[in-house]
Amino acid sequence: MGQYALITGSYWAFTLTDGALRMLVVLHFHTLGYSPMDIALLFLFYELFGVVTNLFGGWLAARTGLAVTVIGGLFLQVIALSMLLVDASYLSVSYVMVAQAFSGIAKDLNKMGAKSSVKLVAGSNQSRLYRWVAWLTGSKNALKGVGFFVGGAGLASIGFSASIAAMAMAIGLVGILALLLLDRNMGKASFQPKFSDLLSKSRRINQLSAARLFLFGSRDVWFVVALPVFLQLELGWSSVSVGTFLALWIIGYGFIQAMAPSITPRLDGRVPDGRTALLWGLTLALVPLGIAACLQLGFDPAAVVVIGLALFALVFAMNSAVHSFLVVSYADADGVSLDVGFYYMANAAGRLLGTVCSGWMYQSYGLVACLGLSAVFVVSVALVSSKLPRHS
Repeated sequence: MGQYALITGSYWAFTLTDGALRMLVVLHFHTLGYSPMDIALLFLFYELFGVVTNLFGGWLAARTGLAVTVIGGLFLQVIALSMLLVDASYLSVSYVMVAQAFSGIAKDLNKMGAKSSVKLVAGSNQSRLYRWVAWLTGSKNALKGVGFFVGGAGLASIGFSASIAAMAMAIGLVGILALLLLDRNMGKASFQPKFSDLLSKSRRINQLSAARLFLFGSRDVWFVVALPVFLQLELGWSSVSVGTFLALWIIGYGFIQAMAPSITPRLDGRVPDGRTALLWGLTLALVPLGIAACLQLGFDPAAVVVIGLALFALVFAMNSAVHSFLVVSYADADGVSLDVGFYYMANAAGRLLGTVCSGWMYQSYGLVACLGLSAVFVVSVALVSSKLPRHS
């Protein structure tokens, strides 16, 4: 439990800086005159290398222990942040893409260690596992929301470079503590995984991974680039207002995830299964369609976006919490990081797909088109979820 607490604490600290960095990059480079597509490209390597990291990181953690991936992720984040401290004239799209690549690798190494450790501590008790996974995931997202606020406020108060420097020093301190205190053997598999073990051989893990890809694509296709730029450009919000609003959204979303074990049993009377994932997926598809319809009908865009985002947070959080529990439940405890890494590879691929589509669709067709594509992705989530195992 002590080791789990250390890993979770480092994950929380990392998440705070990750959320702040995301908001700093989006708002700062939009202010510098970058187009929505350029801003989306800044995150291309962040998501692309996240795909690769989850695949190979799960194999690495199974061979060397979770401490290696957690500590490596923390110090890679320090490198990524330090790269952004150069003079503004060097901050080209390609340079920032490389810095974001290091950040993407760091984030997924750290996240995989935290998510895998839950399985080792919770054991075979499915109800307890569900509660702990929901708490870890929900608290992480709440802190990411705080990071959004910190990023927006930091940009407005002390500027881009000073905010980046402060985060680099903080995460470096956490990395030193993890280096000194973490047990190097936690999470090692009893066997030496081969490269052939990188790809999941479990049908249900593969199906759930496909659903996860479309689920996070449905969020990021309008949330990552299109929404912040829409709020600033179309509604005239300041960077602090955008950062605060998105921060409150993520915090609320995190609280709902943490509460998921109290919500789903009231509806189903047991821990989630494939039927639970299907029902929440179908419900989510209605939300982006409703927001798009209200915008097309000429309702007040600020009210539509605020109310629509609140509904999306509620239903998306439930989908994410159910999926996060199912993958840890399905994963083999011996070498758990292999299955978890494969699953979060699909998660990163979904974010990559959503991020690229967000910049392109918004620049070419606007926010309504992004919402329409989001609905298509959610329908794909439901179709895949219909094949997941159900309780007898």
